[in-house]
Amino acid sequence: MFFSRSQRRSMDAVPIAVVDIGSNSVRLVVYEGAIRAPTPLFNEKIQCGLGSTLAVNGRLPDGAVERAVKALTRFRAIARTLGAHHVCVIATAAVREASNGDKFIKLAETAIQQSVEILSGEREAQLAGAGIAMGFVAPDGIAGDLGGGSLELVDIAEEQQKNAITLPIGGLRLASQSGSDLRRAEAIVDKELGGVSWIKGGAGRTLYPVGGTWRSIAKLHMRLNDYPLRVMHAYEIDADDFNRFCQRIVKAANRDGGYEGSEFVSKSRRELLPYGALVVRKLMERAKPGRISFSASGIREGLVYSLLSPNEQRKDPLIEACADLAARRSRSIVHAKELKAWTDPLFGKNGVDETAQETRLRQAACLISDIGWRAHPDYRATQSLDTVLNSVLVSTDHPGRMFLAMSIFLRHSGLNNEVPAPYSNMIGARLLARARIVAGAVRTAHMLSAGMPGVIDETELAIVRGKLQLSLPQQHAALDGERLRRRLNGLAKLLDLDGEVMVDT
Repeated sequence: MFFSRSQRRSMDAVPIAVVDIGSNSVRLVVYEGAIRAPTPLFNEKIQCGLGSTLAVNGRLPDGAVERAVKALTRFRAIARTLGAHHVCVIATAAVREASNGDKFIKLAETAIQQSVEILSGEREAQLAGAGIAMGFVAPDGIAGDLGGGSLELVDIAEEQQKNAITLPIGGLRLASQSGSDLRRAEAIVDKELGGVSWIKGGAGRTLYPVGGTWRSIAKLHMRLNDYPLRVMHAYEIDADDFNRFCQRIVKAANRDGGYEGSEFVSKSRRELLPYGALVVRKLMERAKPGRISFSASGIREGLVYSLLSPNEQRKDPLIEACADLAARRSRSIVHAKELKAWTDPLFGKNGVDETAQETRLRQAACLISDIGWRAHPDYRATQSLDTVLNSVLVSTDHPGRMFLAMSIFLRHSGLNNEVPAPYSNMIGARLLARARIVAGAVRTAHMLSAGMPGVIDETELAIVRGKLQLSLPQQHAALDGERLRRRLNGLAKLLDLDGEVMVDT
């Protein structure tokens, strides 16, 4: 199948498929290519329960095997339809440990017509760590990937992994081993985690929970706290707050089998969610992390990351994703890239102080500043806001995402507009002030260049003797005008300066 440039960010990107045969589900994800910030073209999950009886009889249930084989047959056809010539198939704890695992692998390989890699526990933990590296810049902490059959843990710091291990305390296995008794499950978890001394090294750092059950807990926390976004990746919770939340779930489930908000959890996760809450609470009890940052990027994304060249791995996934969005939706990707250098004089030594992280966010904001141009003028602001708030942008926290959204919203709606409810509590005064400056600069630049490349890079923006000066060379002198000067003055006011246009004669 062929993809147009609007559908695929690079003509060199060939779709790649990952099939993950887990203890609870079998999933296919087809990515647009092995690139730094790939977008999924297709994502399907079938709940098979391969590990549902593993703790009882050590086998994969016949019915689950049949469902999994049917799913793999379908997945093969979908991958072929999408042109995914590279299909990676991995199997985790249930298949690894089952007495009839080898028999299942033969059936699976016939169905998918690919070899199946049975991951060791250490390899599974390493891929979970690679998934965190795929979705975050410079992660520092402990990644925990909770599946149906096992929990994988790995310490990540300075782009290095250590202490990658697996423990037999996945949600499905715990429910089976404990006879659906959370008190018995707690004793099992205590015993397993008690033997892992290096977890104490997570004190004060970040815990990155990975896996469907933990993502469901994050979504429930969002729902019960009226959180305005539904983007789970990089959703951060104070560790003490999250510990109390998980404790509420476990206590309620112990008491009457239910817990607050269970109706908002998918049926496939509802019964296992208290076990996930129990495991993460016990993990926090020992690691004592300073914060929790959920990851939508796990072993599948880690597998794609492991296929990238070192040069590709070093790229910033946020900048790559924003450049892709700009290439698809902006009038000119070249102009979008020119904006970062053009706005540099507003920040740093002579302008507004800016951290390295804020510089990175400004670059990303410049890249996506024109993605709403095709919308009706009355709706450009709100449509752009919704696009940014709900896009698959990784490697930024939610305040950073809000900064990007506000910079483009204010660029279209006007610099003095208020932050729309209910987002006002998600962005601090410092980031909001910088978002207004970026919006003002983009408004000025587009009034000067009409969004076309080769203009602003031949002009100069500078702070000189208490004034914000825009210098126009002779070849662009005719672009001077009232509206341009109003835009420049609006930007200058944000900086407590006067605006001035200088035209070369």
